[in-house]
Amino acid sequence: MTESVRVAMTLEQCWHRVPGGTAVAGIGMARALDRSPRADPVGVAARHTRPAPRDWSPPIRVEHVPLPRLALYESWHRWRRPRVEKTTGPVDVVHATTFAIPPRSATLVVTVHDLAFVHEPGHFTKRGLSFFRRGMELTIQEADVIHCPSQATAKDCVANGFDRDRIRVIPFGIDPLRPDDASLDAALERHGITRPYVLWTGTIEPRKNLRGLLEAWRLADRDAEVLVLVGPEGWREDLQPALEAARNVRTLGFVDRSTLGLLYSGAAAFCWPSLREGFGFPVLEAMAQGCPVVTSRGTSTEEITGDAGELVDPGDPHDIARALTRVLDDRARAESLSARGRERAATFTWERTAELLCDAYTAGSRAAA
Repeated sequence: MTESVRVAMTLEQCWHRVPGGTAVAGIGMARALDRSPRADPVGVAARHTRPAPRDWSPPIRVEHVPLPRLALYESWHRWRRPRVEKTTGPVDVVHATTFAIPPRSATLVVTVHDLAFVHEPGHFTKRGLSFFRRGMELTIQEADVIHCPSQATAKDCVANGFDRDRIRVIPFGIDPLRPDDASLDAALERHGITRPYVLWTGTIEPRKNLRGLLEAWRLADRDAEVLVLVGPEGWREDLQPALEAARNVRTLGFVDRSTLGLLYSGAAAFCWPSLREGFGFPVLEAMAQGCPVVTSRGTSTEEITGDAGELVDPGDPHDIARALTRVLDDRARAESLSARGRERAATFTWERTAELLCDAYTAGSRAAA
């Protein structure tokens, strides 16, 4: 291998209808590797007639395989072709940043975000389950390095048949947003938010536990604040009955990254009682903005927050309600969480992620030799 590792990174998720955390991770890793003298990354994606949406635009050059997404995924998973080198030219490492696994034509590194599909198969479509299961099978069989963003995901991988010796825990980083007060006021006015608010953001899907959050909000019975839900429609979740039962709830749908940063900075609290996460970017983003966090214990978000957040049992709406009440009614507690959250979030840098990934690429290439 040369000193600068040429890496082909799959970035097709940037064109998905709901890009989500896998796109945030892929973009962050690609940008950090592009800045590193140790790596020379190039993106790989399916054929598209238009660029990725602005908020999800890959930060590196992307070469497009002459197949549409579904055909490409099927060809990679069923027939193990085409090799990425047919599009990118020679590479030292193929980095599958999701469970879309290209053929192992060079050192193969796979990022495993989580194994939610193993534990809650009913939350996924039949096609989605088939895709994830095949990706998991290929990762176990062929990957030289298995990249997990958290100890929680690594532990889950070992429990489900992955080789412990090939796993590397490399946390993701964060791109801090720096909103100003004037922009915040304008954003709140634009969205009709006229009082203190508790924020939640994410893709609306069952494992995000919005039903539990809405029940906790109903139990907390807050009149001084409003619960603001931000994020695109996902799958298999009908929240209308829960929304009707709760009071003082606003749904904003999708907002751009700039507006989201503003909303983090102005929130009285950020509540994210997800049932299962592989990492949890929203928790880290909220902490970086100094927003007090209430989130789940027993999953990766506990690793992220450490002692800088209120940890709850995500299956107990009463516990969530009590934690929210503590943060909203105890100003000193909220200010302490805010300060500790900023300090802890500052330790999650993309530069560190890139350095550890380059170490993993080198180790994987030696193991494959």
